[in-house]
Amino acid sequence: MSSNIRVGVYVDVVNLTRNGGYGMQYDVLREFATRDWGEPVRLNAYVAYDEERAYEDDDYEGRARDFQLRLRDFGFKVIEKRVSWFKDEWGNRYGKANADLDMAVDALLQSEKLDRVLLATGDGDFRQVVRALQNKGCRVEVIAFKNVSTTLREEVDMFVSGYQIPNLLPSKYDAEAAWGEPGSRVRGVCYVFYHQKRFGFLRFLKEIAPGIWITDARREDSPYATAFGHGSNFPPGLDLNNLPSRDYIFEFDLSMSDRGLQATNIELVYQY
Repeated sequence: MSSNIRVGVYVDVVNLTRNGGYGMQYDVLREFATRDWGEPVRLNAYVAYDEERAYEDDDYEGRARDFQLRLRDFGFKVIEKRVSWFKDEWGNRYGKANADLDMAVDALLQSEKLDRVLLATGDGDFRQVVRALQNKGCRVEVIAFKNVSTTLREEVDMFVSGYQIPNLLPSKYDAEAAWGEPGSRVRGVCYVFYHQKRFGFLRFLKEIAPGIWITDARREDSPYATAFGHGSNFPPGLDLNNLPSRDYIFEFDLSMSDRGLQATNIELVYQY
């Protein structure tokens, strides 16, 4: 099945890797970007490469090249940014391989052939780029993990925390079942909490599918599911008065009871 949606994906690899996205699965990112049978017209990944280090460190060079090959296997064009070294006023060396300008220019120039642009970055400098893309008629989405600019989140048509996308970022825990099934470990938000009764419900994306805007899990066409969470299962020290909140990303185990899915061993992953 296909649609008329032409999709462009632009990934600031350095920004994501430094801000919670280390280990991100790029095949899953592509699947999410084209979740409604969109056509991936452009898939650009902007990576840093330190020639000086590669010359001295064979292990670094091998890992860097293997990573680039994997990206190409998933259909990404790799735009390599060479690290340039400088000295500050105290004589300390520091490297820079900023891809912001390249990424912004490419997205703007290529937007004429696109309907939807997904930016994988949390950098607030892209706020004006988002506006320009929207003015060209593109729908703009952002995926990121930690340290995401608030202004960027507010500017885009949709922000999705990478933590919530099924299997995009592997869990540090081993699970007995596939994401979304009883026995698995998933990530989501607490969207309702009854303080007097000390329980609430956590919503998570059970699968990558069209209709991501249909957050009402009671609808058959919603890709979301919900799980009951008792206050005693939330992390010690968490102020439950701050719930519900879509700014708290939780990771939790799923189990099945007579009343439906239950969330246990709830852990706070990140707070926006």
